[in-house]
Amino acid sequence: MQTSVAPEDIRSFTPPHPDPAPENLSPRQLASLMRTNNIRVWSQRAYEEEVIVRRFFGRSSVLFNAPEAIRHVLVDNPEAYGRTRATLRILKPLLGEGLFTSEGPAWRHQRRTLAPAFTPRSVELLIPHIRSATTEMIGSLAATKKERVDLFPVIQRLALEIAGRTMFSLEMGQHGSALREQIMRYGQRLGRPHLLDFVVPIGIPTPHDWARAWFRRSWIRLIDQIMAERLKAKSHASGPRDLLDLLMAARDPESGEGFSPKQLRDQIATMILAGHETTAVALCWSVYLLAHLPEVQERIAQEATTAVSDSGAEPPLSKLTYTRAVLDEVMRLYPPAYVIVRAARQSDEVAGVEMRPGDLAIISPWVLHRHRKRWHEPDAFVPERFLPGTAAIDRFAYLPFGVGPRVCIGAHFALTEATLVLAELMRSFRIERVTSRPVLPVAVVTTQPDHAPLFQLRRR
Repeated sequence: MQTSVAPEDIRSFTPPHPDPAPENLSPRQLASLMRTNNIRVWSQRAYEEEVIVRRFFGRSSVLFNAPEAIRHVLVDNPEAYGRTRATLRILKPLLGEGLFTSEGPAWRHQRRTLAPAFTPRSVELLIPHIRSATTEMIGSLAATKKERVDLFPVIQRLALEIAGRTMFSLEMGQHGSALREQIMRYGQRLGRPHLLDFVVPIGIPTPHDWARAWFRRSWIRLIDQIMAERLKAKSHASGPRDLLDLLMAARDPESGEGFSPKQLRDQIATMILAGHETTAVALCWSVYLLAHLPEVQERIAQEATTAVSDSGAEPPLSKLTYTRAVLDEVMRLYPPAYVIVRAARQSDEVAGVEMRPGDLAIISPWVLHRHRKRWHEPDAFVPERFLPGTAAIDRFAYLPFGVGPRVCIGAHFALTEATLVLAELMRSFRIERVTSRPVLPVAVVTTQPDHAPLFQLRRR
């Protein structure tokens, strides 16, 4: 059991969350919940037991909470488990054959080629883009005359702006609304799993597949347009200034091959979607939780102020330890990527369960991060769990970015961005709730708030 903070030291706040599902859902009930809110598919037993087995359209669906089982599937034996047909059907129209959806030799080539662009040293190159966009957002919020502010779309636009600037060195005023509109439209309708996504072989197109293919045409046109604008505006700078420069210069260290134009486009689509969506979600939940906790806001604000005064420039992340702990705890309670699903490619045994080809191995960060055997007060917000000097967190109990060979390549960049933005937001404003209506998580593609509440901002 994880006890990184002594019980007597915990001042817990438990945010609202959906009730677990009833036991013994039928396959149709399960499919319906998966379309509307995927974190509601698990009963209370899932938060207490190490393995949950159920049947799903003729095959076994197995939820693994045991650390050794998670390690087996994601770290020790990843080649035996691949993406599911539903995952590929839903994400390929957006991401093409990019790093997230590719497998086998194609994935290994892409991973090797991309890795240098996401080292801590490369991420340092992108911090000025993060800071400039954040400063503009703070100025805009400070100038607003509104007494009540809908912060969630502001944060989502900021994350998209940062994605655009770090990828293309472009301000996204011209393209940001179009990108966000397309992403939202896809997630609200075509990104929701349909019964046919699970039961129809991948080579047979369904009506949803046709609609997704039609969407992809306009999505690719938009990505191509942004890339063309960036390449046309490219200066004769002596070194790389954004991710596009790094990706265009990237070479596989084994083969020496770079990305083809199509591969480059798919990587860019992947980085735009993954690079802004998960960070925006984490920041939205952070703001909502901190609006309940003025004392936590004050502590972050003081830490950020000290970091700025000590450095004289951009605050080093090493001095924002409490801010980072808050983000870690937010991502424990509301992991943006709420589930990892793999289909067995061969027979295997995991935690005493016989897996046959086609059976589903499921690791749910949403469940795992609230598991009764892994965490003390699992539903409570306690950022002290993650402070330096506390007991180590089990690597296989906390998976906001996954684990193993396919761990999120942009994790360091996402944490850098979210930490700097949250610190600057708290340093600039006190944030208060306006209404008491609880915000509940809804998970379809990522763990989204069910509505955007209003806040009141008070300048520090």
